[in-house]
Amino acid sequence: MTETLSLSESATLTGERADLLRTLSKHRHFLRFTTRDLTDEQAGLRTTVSELCLGGLVKHVAAVERTWVDFILDGPSAMPDFSAMTEADFAERADAFRLLPGETLAGVLAEYEAVAHRTDELIAALPDLDATQPLPKAPWFESGVRWSARQVLLNVIAETGHHAGHADIIRESLDGAKTMG
Repeated sequence: MTETLSLSESATLTGERADLLRTLSKHRHFLRFTTRDLTDEQAGLRTTVSELCLGGLVKHVAAVERTWVDFILDGPSAMPDFSAMTEADFAERADAFRLLPGETLAGVLAEYEAVAHRTDELIAALPDLDATQPLPKAPWFESGVRWSARQVLLNVIAETGHHAGHADIIRESLDGAKTMG
């Protein structure tokens, strides 16, 4: 029996696309769940020696997902030129991991929801998961490598799961609450 996943009234997905969406949705849920019942102040607190806070993690994961979806659609021009980043660029990048003054947990969660919706719609509509784009120049990418849309989506899933684990540690350090267990 094939399990189906309803994306909207007009699209019902099965197979690989349903699996990708289901897995990404599960990791997104765990990340968002770590922020339950928090104030904006709590969401901005660092609870470990790391610079990470829960609001900043959600903000970062939304930005990463948005950028990778742009990459699927537009190629490496959608990504920053990591080889030419300045000190100011790195400072701005660090702000993506923080809940800045004027930002709220509700606001970053709403933005994450909008990014997730766009990604889900792309997964449903993309003509070919095998379509590739060359990776941008960056110290962590091998030169000349291309990634398929599928590989990008698997990377987004891994990134989301990775940061959901960070979020769980931060939340447990904050007030003892756990995502699971």
